[in-house]
Amino acid sequence: MAPSFDDENSLFDFVVKNGNGVKGLVDSGIAKVPERYVQPPQERIDKLDAFSQVLSPIDLSKLDQPDEHNQVAEAVVRAAETLGFFQVVNHGVPIELLEALKDASHKFFAQPPEKKAVYLKGVSPSPLVKYGTSFVPEKEKALEWKDYVSMVYTNDAEALENWPNHCKDVALEYLKASTMMVKKLLEILLNNIGATQDQDSRIEALIGQKMVNMNFYPACPNPELTVGVGRHSDMGTLTVLLQDGIGGLYVKAEENIDAGKMAEWIEIPPIPGALVINVGDTLQILSNGRYKSAEHRVRTTSMQSRVSIPLFTTPKPTEKIGPLPQLVEIDQIAHYREIAFGDYMNNFFGKAHDGKSSLNFAQNTSV
Repeated sequence: MAPSFDDENSLFDFVVKNGNGVKGLVDSGIAKVPERYVQPPQERIDKLDAFSQVLSPIDLSKLDQPDEHNQVAEAVVRAAETLGFFQVVNHGVPIELLEALKDASHKFFAQPPEKKAVYLKGVSPSPLVKYGTSFVPEKEKALEWKDYVSMVYTNDAEALENWPNHCKDVALEYLKASTMMVKKLLEILLNNIGATQDQDSRIEALIGQKMVNMNFYPACPNPELTVGVGRHSDMGTLTVLLQDGIGGLYVKAEENIDAGKMAEWIEIPPIPGALVINVGDTLQILSNGRYKSAEHRVRTTSMQSRVSIPLFTTPKPTEKIGPLPQLVEIDQIAHYREIAFGDYMNNFFGKAHDGKSSLNFAQNTSV
């Protein structure tokens, strides 16, 4: 018989403090979602309220073909300026590696709780590795139906020494191959806004810190009541996401009053062999609002457990982020102020997910 999780404190201790995670909850045999995971009605995800849109993936191999390069670059820019989300194929990350990465994720989370709990915050042998659940459970009224392990990259040697054995080799290979692709995409996006001077050093500054996450969404007895991840935009520059074949990713298309379009949620179904790219807040700030960081969320499913593996590229905490001066000159206004990325990051992790509200922290209130 499954233990009772009616008491919120014992639930929190079991899932968060003791490292059993949502998977431990499901493995205990629960028949219904505990109250602490029930989202308010406005935050629940109804598939019927969203459009399923198979966005034609962008073929990055065509960037090497002179007669097609500009067309592909235009597609990347258009996606970054509108939805802030796009899928890419022929991206240079081997398909076998992507499959191995999904397998490694499942193997990591299939371990007994005590094996994963060694990486809990406060006890992890390395500050580079953190195992946890939800987003910031201490600040959330309703928890997210997700466990994760995050691996911060400093250099190869430290990654191989500290990252979990189940996934360190494939995660490191994924990071390296994806970073090459991110640099190509940033070159296109920076060229489009006239940021051609010292471009290599600017790109390095924009992706000075990298982190691979492995997310695990256990099958849920009441998916209609929960979310895997709540509404949010990513804080960094660009995110690379590997989905498995199950799906559940939703992106918000922003309201366009001029075109008479209301805001709506769009489901991004997985495409075999593709990677999802999304614009983060840093790029929206840098471009003075031209590029849109994408508000997105993740649905749970009752059918089977799901994994996703994002690579987050961000500036280092000491790096200053702000709108490019030449864009401020053109726009006659700076929509955002210059701030240290570390301050932006601390604000981002200091509260529960709440759409794109983190951008308010960087908003220029003097105009």
